[in-house]
Amino acid sequence: MNAPSVPSPVRNVRSICLFCGSSNDAPPHYIEAAAEFGRTLAAAGVRLVYGGGGIGLMGAAAKAAHAAGGAVFGVIPEFLRRKEVIYDDVETVVVRNMHDRKRIMFEQSDAFAVFPGGIGTLEEVVELISWRRLDLHAKPIVFLNLDGFWDPFFRLIDYSVDRRLTPLWLPSTWGVTETVEGVLPLAEKMTGAGRTDDEQVVAKA
Repeated sequence: MNAPSVPSPVRNVRSICLFCGSSNDAPPHYIEAAAEFGRTLAAAGVRLVYGGGGIGLMGAAAKAAHAAGGAVFGVIPEFLRRKEVIYDDVETVVVRNMHDRKRIMFEQSDAFAVFPGGIGTLEEVVELISWRRLDLHAKPIVFLNLDGFWDPFFRLIDYSVDRRLTPLWLPSTWGVTETVEGVLPLAEKMTGAGRTDDEQVVAKA
C-alpha cells in the first residue's frame, strides 16, 4: 500500500525580492547568510527575485538558489552588466535604468527581504517604505538584522516618529528577524496584515 502523499504547504509568498549589498568585501558571514537564504528559498519552492548581479550578497544568494534547483529571476540595468558582473546562468532581464529595475522587481515579488547592504540597498528600502506610507502597496517587508546592522536605521525612523514627521503606525509595516530561517515565515505571517493606526508594533520572528 502506497503511503499517502503529503500536500505541499499553500504559500502566500511565491516570489520574494532580496535587497542586499553587492560588495565582495562584505563580512564573510553576511555573504554566507545570503547564500543560506538562497538555499532556503529553493527548498521551499519560492522564487528569488534580485538585482541580477553575480557578486556580493546578491550573487551569493542567486548562485546558491540556482545550485539548489530553485527559481531565480534577475533584473539588471545595462550600465551595471560589468560592474555588478551579470549572473546569466539564471533568467535575467536587462533594462534601461534603475527605475525600470526597481519597478520590475516590485511587480515580480510578493514580499521583500532586506539584508545588510550599502547606500543602494538603503535607497531601495526607503523607497519601498515610502510607497507603503502612501498606501501604494501592502506587501511584507522583512529586515534581516544581522549583528544589529539595521538598528541605526530603526533609530532614525523612531526619531522621525518622535518628531511627528512620520506616522506612528509606519514601523508596524515591516518585520525584523535576526536569523535567515526567520525571514520567509515572517513574510508569510505578514501577508495581508493590515496596519494599526494607533499602535506601534514591530513584528518579530
